[in-house]
Amino acid sequence: MKYYQQGRGERGEGRENRRLRLRRVVFAILSYCFVLLLPPTCVFAQAPAALSHDPAWRPPAVEEIKTQALAWLEEKNAGAAAKTKAEELWSNLPASLGEEEVLERLAATFALADENAKKLADLCSAPRAQLVLPPQPWLADPQTPPFAAHNMRLYYACWLVRQSLLDEAREQLAGLQAADVAAPAMLLFYQSVVYHKLLERESGLKTLDELLLGPESSPRRYRAVAKMMRADLKELEDDSLEHIARRMDDVRRRLDLGRAGPKVRKVEDGVIESLDKLIKKLEEEQQQQQQASNKLQSNNPAQDSVPMGGKGPGDVAKKKIGSQSGWGDLPPKEREEALQQIGRDLPANYRDVIEQYFKRLASEENEGTTP
Repeated sequence: MKYYQQGRGERGEGRENRRLRLRRVVFAILSYCFVLLLPPTCVFAQAPAALSHDPAWRPPAVEEIKTQALAWLEEKNAGAAAKTKAEELWSNLPASLGEEEVLERLAATFALADENAKKLADLCSAPRAQLVLPPQPWLADPQTPPFAAHNMRLYYACWLVRQSLLDEAREQLAGLQAADVAAPAMLLFYQSVVYHKLLERESGLKTLDELLLGPESSPRRYRAVAKMMRADLKELEDDSLEHIARRMDDVRRRLDLGRAGPKVRKVEDGVIESLDKLIKKLEEEQQQQQQASNKLQSNNPAQDSVPMGGKGPGDVAKKKIGSQSGWGDLPPKEREEALQQIGRDLPANYRDVIEQYFKRLASEENEGTTP
């Protein structure tokens, strides 16, 4: 992937760097805030009960892998020194050799007689030191023996995952089956990790089920983490708060890798769209609650509006109010201004009602003051 255009001036590079730093800061803050809002149970849902089954796959015997590795050296016409080193690698094998060690010995064997394998093994023996990784077209070349290509793809992918290069790891792991490699549990586990991190729910659940359907003798740490990832993906809902937080964390990971291209911007746009949906949903729920509250209040009016009991005749004594201050007896100009002020925010048909009201007040006041 090409991250920076060639020939860009210093001013353009500075602007791009500032934009990258700004995005990193914004998404780091937002991701932190969203993680704080998540309940503890959102990190990992309860793992399902252990599955009872006949193993769907089995790891090959170490002696079988050793035989294939030495046969591969013969096909490459390796020299005597390479064969001697390979024999040393595969001698005195412990009774319980883990898949990681098997894959390491295979990579070291391939490096003895293949320059591409040696360069790749050297690359994976140290932390990543460059933004752009060297291409590895030989891994997909039909001329490369499948035994070497498949196992070196897995070896390379495991290193890529540890460097947080999930997209590159996904590319290397794509299409590999448990029967293709010397470390099937490693393959299924790292495939599951990539799918889980990239929020590919269906592929992740399918691969996790395959991993858990393997033999009970597969690494316990793989099975324990796999059960948690499976439960987590199963409960994850699209556009939920947790789903948004995970995607924001993925954007932050990509920005930390120095990536701010169209793919990252597309993920950012998706996050913003999901946030808009979530905010709209919360506003609608709040509006519905407000409407329900108003309806409840209308069905239960205030107690002050309830008529009081009693047996009185119902006569009300009339009182004169405002007779000394000229109530309703405004000069025509001031009355017109008052009418305009009162009727400014009301429909036009209310103006006549208001005007008649003031006329009636003025008439009653004049009748009350007539000698």
